[in-house]
Amino acid sequence: MSDKIRNLLVRTLSGAVLTVVVVGAVLWSQWSFGVLLLAILIGGMWEFYRMARREDIYPLKWLGLVTGTALFVASFLLAVSAEQVALLPRALSVLLWLLPVFILLIPLMFVCELFLKRARPAADVGATLGGVFYVAVPLSMMAYLPLLTGKGGWNPWVILAYIFIIWANDVFAYLVGVSVGRHHLYERISPNKSWEGFFGGIVGAIAMGCLAAWWLDGSYWLWCCLAAIAAVSGVLGDLIESMFKRAAGVKDSGNILPGHGGWLDRFDALIFSLPFVVAYLVLLYIS
Repeated sequence: MSDKIRNLLVRTLSGAVLTVVVVGAVLWSQWSFGVLLLAILIGGMWEFYRMARREDIYPLKWLGLVTGTALFVASFLLAVSAEQVALLPRALSVLLWLLPVFILLIPLMFVCELFLKRARPAADVGATLGGVFYVAVPLSMMAYLPLLTGKGGWNPWVILAYIFIIWANDVFAYLVGVSVGRHHLYERISPNKSWEGFFGGIVGAIAMGCLAAWWLDGSYWLWCCLAAIAAVSGVLGDLIESMFKRAAGVKDSGNILPGHGGWLDRFDALIFSLPFVVAYLVLLYIS
Protein backbone atom coordinates (compact mmCIF):
# COMPACT_ATOMS: atom_id res chain seq x y z
CA MET A 1 0.00 0.00 0.00
CA SER A 2 1.43 3.35 -1.03
CA ASP A 3 1.93 6.16 1.46
CA LYS A 4 -0.61 8.29 -0.39
CA ILE A 5 -3.36 5.68 -0.07
CA ARG A 6 -2.42 4.97 3.54
CA ASN A 7 -2.61 8.67 4.42
CA LEU A 8 -5.98 8.94 2.67
CA LEU A 9 -7.35 5.98 4.65
CA VAL A 10 -6.06 7.41 7.93
CA ARG A 11 -7.53 10.82 7.12
CA THR A 12 -10.88 9.30 6.13
CA LEU A 13 -11.10 7.08 9.22
CA SER A 14 -10.12 9.82 11.67
CA GLY A 15 -12.52 12.22 9.92
CA ALA A 16 -15.36 9.72 10.30
CA VAL A 17 -14.57 9.22 13.99
CA LEU A 18 -14.41 12.98 14.54
CA THR A 19 -17.77 13.44 12.81
CA VAL A 20 -19.40 10.79 15.00
CA VAL A 21 -17.93 12.35 18.16
CA VAL A 22 -19.00 15.90 17.24
CA VAL A 23 -22.51 14.95 16.11
CA GLY A 24 -22.96 12.61 19.07
CA ALA A 25 -21.83 15.24 21.59
CA VAL A 26 -24.19 17.84 20.15
CA LEU A 27 -27.20 15.51 20.03
CA TRP A 28 -26.61 13.82 23.39
CA SER A 29 -27.23 16.87 25.56
CA GLN A 30 -26.37 20.51 26.06
CA TRP A 31 -23.80 19.48 28.66
CA SER A 32 -21.98 17.03 26.39
CA PHE A 33 -21.89 19.80 23.79
CA GLY A 34 -20.32 22.07 26.41
CA VAL A 35 -17.68 19.43 27.17
CA LEU A 36 -16.89 19.16 23.46
CA LEU A 37 -16.47 22.94 23.16
CA LEU A 38 -14.27 23.00 26.25
CA ALA A 39 -12.03 20.27 24.78
CA ILE A 40 -11.69 22.25 21.53
CA LEU A 41 -10.99 25.41 23.54
CA ILE A 42 -8.24 23.88 25.68
CA GLY A 43 -6.66 22.04 22.75
CA GLY A 44 -6.86 25.07 20.46
CA MET A 45 -5.39 27.46 23.02
CA TRP A 46 -2.55 25.07 23.81
CA GLU A 47 -1.69 24.83 20.10
CA PHE A 48 -1.87 28.60 19.72
CA TYR A 49 0.54 29.15 22.61
CA ARG A 50 2.92 26.58 21.20
CA MET A 51 2.95 28.39 17.83
CA ALA A 52 3.31 31.79 19.53
CA ARG A 53 6.39 30.65 21.47
CA ARG A 54 9.61 32.32 20.29
CA GLU A 55 13.13 32.76 21.59
CA ASP A 56 12.12 35.95 23.38
CA ILE A 57 8.32 35.49 23.69
CA TYR A 58 6.90 33.26 26.42
CA PRO A 59 3.09 33.11 26.56
CA LEU A 60 1.77 32.49 30.07
CA LYS A 61 -0.10 29.46 28.79
CA TRP A 62 -1.47 28.16 32.09
CA LEU A 63 -2.88 31.55 33.07
CA GLY A 64 -4.26 31.93 29.57
CA LEU A 65 -5.93 28.52 29.74
CA VAL A 66 -7.48 29.29 33.13
CA THR A 67 -8.71 32.67 31.86
CA GLY A 68 -10.20 31.15 28.71
CA THR A 69 -11.81 28.31 30.64
CA ALA A 70 -13.32 30.69 33.22
CA LEU A 71 -14.72 32.87 30.45
CA PHE A 72 -16.20 29.89 28.64
CA VAL A 73 -17.77 28.34 31.76
CA ALA A 74 -19.33 31.67 32.74
CA SER A 75 -20.70 32.25 29.25
CA PHE A 76 -21.98 28.70 28.87
CA LEU A 77 -23.77 28.80 32.23
CA LEU A 78 -25.45 32.05 31.22
CA ALA A 79 -26.65 30.44 28.00
CA VAL A 80 -27.97 27.39 29.84
CA SER A 81 -29.69 29.45 32.55
CA ALA A 82 -31.32 31.61 29.88
CA GLU A 83 -32.98 28.46 28.54
CA GLN A 84 -33.55 26.55 31.80
CA VAL A 85 -34.90 28.97 34.41
CA ALA A 86 -34.69 26.36 37.18
CA LEU A 87 -30.90 26.41 36.87
CA LEU A 88 -30.65 30.19 37.13
CA PRO A 89 -29.95 30.45 40.92
CA ARG A 90 -27.20 27.83 40.78
CA ALA A 91 -25.72 29.37 37.63
CA LEU A 92 -25.65 32.82 39.21
CA SER A 93 -23.93 31.39 42.28
CA VAL A 94 -21.18 29.86 40.15
CA LEU A 95 -20.87 33.07 38.14
CA LEU A 96 -20.38 35.10 41.30
CA TRP A 97 -17.37 32.93 42.11
CA LEU A 98 -16.00 33.00 38.56
CA LEU A 99 -16.31 36.75 38.06
CA PRO A 100 -13.56 37.83 40.50
CA VAL A 101 -11.37 34.99 39.24
CA PHE A 102 -11.69 36.21 35.66
CA ILE A 103 -11.22 39.87 36.64
CA LEU A 104 -8.03 39.13 38.59
CA LEU A 105 -6.44 36.74 36.09
CA ILE A 106 -5.58 39.44 33.56
CA PRO A 107 -3.72 41.77 35.98
CA LEU A 108 -2.12 38.64 37.45
CA MET A 109 -0.44 38.09 34.08
CA PHE A 110 1.37 41.41 34.46
CA VAL A 111 2.31 40.54 38.05
CA CYS A 112 3.83 37.26 36.84
CA GLU A 113 5.89 39.12 34.25
CA LEU A 114 7.13 41.45 36.97
CA PHE A 115 8.75 38.54 38.80
CA LEU A 116 9.72 36.40 35.79
CA LYS A 117 11.99 39.21 34.52
CA ARG A 118 11.66 38.28 30.86
CA ALA A 119 12.91 40.38 27.95
CA ARG A 120 9.53 41.27 26.40
CA PRO A 121 6.79 41.26 29.06
CA ALA A 122 4.27 43.15 26.91
CA ALA A 123 4.71 40.61 24.09
CA ASP A 124 4.28 37.74 26.57
CA VAL A 125 1.01 39.14 27.90
CA GLY A 126 -0.13 40.04 24.38
CA ALA A 127 0.46 36.49 23.16
CA THR A 128 -1.35 35.13 26.22
CA LEU A 129 -4.40 37.34 25.67
CA GLY A 130 -4.21 36.57 21.95
CA GLY A 131 -5.01 32.94 22.71
CA VAL A 132 -7.98 33.99 24.85
CA PHE A 133 -9.45 36.29 22.20
CA TYR A 134 -8.60 34.06 19.23
CA VAL A 135 -10.01 30.81 20.65
CA ALA A 136 -11.91 31.21 23.94
CA VAL A 137 -14.01 34.28 23.15
CA PRO A 138 -15.49 32.90 19.90
CA LEU A 139 -16.22 29.46 21.36
CA SER A 140 -17.92 31.13 24.34
CA MET A 141 -20.49 32.53 21.89
CA MET A 142 -21.52 29.27 20.26
CA ALA A 143 -24.07 28.16 22.86
CA TYR A 144 -26.13 31.27 22.07
CA LEU A 145 -26.80 30.35 18.43
CA PRO A 146 -30.17 28.64 19.12
CA LEU A 147 -31.34 31.68 21.09
CA LEU A 148 -30.26 34.16 18.42
CA THR A 149 -31.80 32.24 15.52
CA GLY A 150 -35.21 32.56 17.15
CA LYS A 151 -35.55 28.91 18.17
CA GLY A 152 -35.93 29.66 21.87
CA GLY A 153 -34.44 26.95 24.06
CA TRP A 154 -31.69 24.46 23.40
CA ASN A 155 -31.88 23.10 19.86
CA PRO A 156 -29.00 20.82 18.81
CA TRP A 157 -30.07 20.98 15.17
CA VAL A 158 -29.23 24.68 15.00
CA ILE A 159 -25.71 23.89 16.21
CA LEU A 160 -25.35 21.03 13.74
CA ALA A 161 -26.68 23.20 10.91
CA TYR A 162 -23.96 25.75 11.61
CA ILE A 163 -21.26 23.07 11.78
CA PHE A 164 -22.47 21.50 8.52
CA ILE A 165 -22.42 24.92 6.82
CA ILE A 166 -18.75 25.28 7.77
CA TRP A 167 -17.98 21.75 6.59
CA ALA A 168 -19.92 22.26 3.34
CA ASN A 169 -17.83 25.34 2.66
CA ASP A 170 -14.63 23.34 3.18
CA VAL A 171 -15.75 20.40 1.04
CA PHE A 172 -17.10 22.43 -1.88
CA ALA A 173 -14.09 24.76 -1.83
CA TYR A 174 -11.78 21.74 -2.02
CA LEU A 175 -13.72 19.96 -4.78
CA VAL A 176 -14.11 23.05 -6.96
CA GLY A 177 -10.54 24.16 -6.30
CA VAL A 178 -9.10 20.76 -7.28
CA SER A 179 -11.35 20.52 -10.35
CA VAL A 180 -11.17 23.98 -11.91
CA GLY A 181 -9.00 26.12 -9.62
CA ARG A 182 -6.62 28.30 -11.62
CA HIS A 183 -6.30 31.66 -9.85
CA HIS A 184 -4.56 31.81 -6.47
CA LEU A 185 -6.57 33.33 -3.64
CA TYR A 186 -3.59 34.27 -1.44
CA GLU A 187 -0.48 32.50 -2.72
CA ARG A 188 1.89 33.93 -0.11
CA ILE A 189 -0.04 32.36 2.77
CA SER A 190 -1.92 29.42 1.25
CA PRO A 191 -0.79 28.54 -2.29
CA ASN A 192 -3.36 25.74 -2.68
CA LYS A 193 -6.42 27.97 -2.25
CA SER A 194 -8.03 29.41 -5.37
CA TRP A 195 -10.67 32.00 -6.14
CA GLU A 196 -12.69 29.31 -7.89
CA GLY A 197 -12.62 27.19 -4.75
CA PHE A 198 -13.51 30.23 -2.64
CA PHE A 199 -16.69 30.93 -4.61
CA GLY A 200 -17.48 27.22 -4.85
CA GLY A 201 -17.31 27.02 -1.07
CA ILE A 202 -19.70 29.95 -0.69
CA VAL A 203 -22.20 28.29 -3.04
CA GLY A 204 -21.94 25.03 -1.09
CA ALA A 205 -22.38 26.83 2.23
CA ILE A 206 -25.45 28.73 0.99
CA ALA A 207 -26.94 25.48 -0.33
CA MET A 208 -26.45 23.97 3.12
CA GLY A 209 -27.99 27.11 4.62
CA CYS A 210 -31.09 26.62 2.45
CA LEU A 211 -31.28 23.00 3.60
CA ALA A 212 -30.98 24.15 7.23
CA ALA A 213 -33.79 26.67 6.77
CA TRP A 214 -36.01 23.96 5.29
CA TRP A 215 -35.16 21.43 8.02
CA LEU A 216 -35.60 23.93 10.86
CA ASP A 217 -38.61 25.64 9.30
CA GLY A 218 -36.69 28.90 9.54
CA SER A 219 -36.14 31.98 7.42
CA TYR A 220 -34.35 31.22 4.15
CA TRP A 221 -33.07 34.80 4.07
CA LEU A 222 -31.60 34.51 7.59
CA TRP A 223 -29.90 31.17 6.97
CA CYS A 224 -28.56 32.01 3.50
CA CYS A 225 -27.02 35.26 4.77
CA LEU A 226 -25.66 33.42 7.81
CA ALA A 227 -24.11 30.78 5.54
CA ALA A 228 -22.50 33.40 3.28
CA ILE A 229 -21.04 35.25 6.28
CA ALA A 230 -19.79 32.00 7.80
CA ALA A 231 -18.20 30.94 4.51
CA VAL A 232 -16.32 34.19 3.87
CA SER A 233 -15.16 34.62 7.47
CA GLY A 234 -14.32 30.91 7.64
CA VAL A 235 -11.90 31.28 4.73
CA LEU A 236 -10.33 34.24 6.53
CA GLY A 237 -9.96 31.97 9.56
CA ASP A 238 -8.17 29.37 7.44
CA LEU A 239 -5.80 31.99 6.04
CA ILE A 240 -5.07 33.48 9.46
CA GLU A 241 -4.25 30.08 10.93
CA SER A 242 -2.00 29.40 7.93
CA MET A 243 -0.29 32.72 8.66
CA PHE A 244 0.35 31.63 12.27
CA LYS A 245 1.73 28.27 11.12
CA ARG A 246 4.05 29.87 8.58
CA ALA A 247 5.33 32.29 11.21
CA ALA A 248 5.93 29.36 13.58
CA GLY A 249 7.53 27.23 10.86
CA VAL A 250 5.16 24.29 11.31
CA LYS A 251 2.98 22.36 8.85
CA ASP A 252 0.17 21.62 11.31
CA SER A 253 -0.92 23.26 14.54
CA GLY A 254 -0.82 19.86 16.26
CA ASN A 255 -1.09 16.12 15.68
CA ILE A 256 -4.01 15.01 17.83
CA LEU A 257 -6.19 14.24 14.77
CA PRO A 258 -4.39 11.77 12.45
CA GLY A 259 -4.44 13.01 8.88
CA HIS A 260 -5.99 16.33 9.89
CA GLY A 261 -3.38 17.86 12.21
CA GLY A 262 -4.48 19.66 15.36
CA TRP A 263 -7.58 21.21 16.85
CA LEU A 264 -7.01 24.52 15.09
CA ASP A 265 -6.39 22.82 11.74
CA ARG A 266 -9.84 21.26 11.93
CA PHE A 267 -11.85 23.98 13.69
CA ASP A 268 -10.13 27.23 12.64
CA ALA A 269 -12.90 28.26 10.23
CA LEU A 270 -15.64 27.50 12.75
CA ILE A 271 -13.90 29.41 15.53
CA PHE A 272 -13.05 32.51 13.50
CA SER A 273 -16.47 32.77 11.83
CA LEU A 274 -18.41 32.70 15.11
CA PRO A 275 -17.98 36.40 16.06
CA PHE A 276 -19.13 37.49 12.59
CA VAL A 277 -22.17 35.21 12.63
CA VAL A 278 -23.12 36.17 16.19
CA ALA A 279 -22.75 39.88 15.36
CA TYR A 280 -25.04 39.38 12.35
CA LEU A 281 -27.66 37.58 14.46
CA VAL A 282 -27.48 40.17 17.25
CA LEU A 283 -28.01 42.99 14.75
CA LEU A 284 -31.03 41.15 13.36
CA TYR A 285 -32.34 40.55 16.88
CA ILE A 286 -32.13 44.19 18.01
CA SER A 287 -33.51 45.52 14.73
